[in-house]
Amino acid sequence: MTLIVNGERIEDAAIQKEVERLRPRYEQVFAEQNPKEREAKLLEWSRENVIERVLLNQEVKKDGDKIPPDEVEPVIARLKDRYKNEQELYRDFEVDNDEKLKEVVELQMRVERKISNLGNALSKPRQADIEQYYQQNQEQLKSAEQVKVAHIVKYVDWRTDEAAALEAITKAHEELDGGAAFEVVVDKYTDCSDKGGDLGYVTKGQLVEEFEDVVFNLGVGQISDIFRTRFGFHVAKVYDRKPGAVLSLKEVKQQILDELTQQMRQDAIDKFLDELKSKAQIEEA
Repeated sequence: MTLIVNGERIEDAAIQKEVERLRPRYEQVFAEQNPKEREAKLLEWSRENVIERVLLNQEVKKDGDKIPPDEVEPVIARLKDRYKNEQELYRDFEVDNDEKLKEVVELQMRVERKISNLGNALSKPRQADIEQYYQQNQEQLKSAEQVKVAHIVKYVDWRTDEAAALEAITKAHEELDGGAAFEVVVDKYTDCSDKGGDLGYVTKGQLVEEFEDVVFNLGVGQISDIFRTRFGFHVAKVYDRKPGAVLSLKEVKQQILDELTQQMRQDAIDKFLDELKSKAQIEEA
């Protein structure tokens, strides 16, 4: 299917390319959706993205406000540094020489400037809006749960193989089972350089998932069984827990301000694109 947007032809290949660009993330987010419905929606979103991109390009071409060459050339240079060879660069930008590459990059920069200007023209969120957002989003504004944890670790690496690390951590765990204090055993066996294996208070997302799956399911004073992470074998002890709590408005004001500003920017862009589409002549051929 070919689209014609204000007289400019968009071949089906352009839409299919957008489909494949969006597919990995789209299928991850909508994994539970019926595959046939998901594919139809993906095609629809891709079609709209391509139309909006064409309309933006057409709009900035009309204003005649060019980007100076001394601003475009450093961008071209950085792109060339990023690619192994020019042919790969040309292929990704769908051009066959430097002059066309400069035209494409300059146009993209003009589009980015146009979008940036839409946001810059907005007023800042009002204090009343910030307070309303705070009241309506208490759950999202909680601090994360924390645990105070220490661990005994035997690394599996070039110095210690799997069997030797497991043997050492097993001896440590046997001493703990025999009544030895964790604080004594940790200094005797651990490969961790921190005194007592102390990691302090940790928040979910701060450490590797395999470690967090264990320590965030321990009670205060509880010692874990031996468990494996990508680094080696561990035994952990939790000393304290801090439940998540709603932060004060003062603590999260900047976070809310950033979120509202982003929402306002996106709303302004969506409104601008809707206006372009309402005036555009879009046909199927």
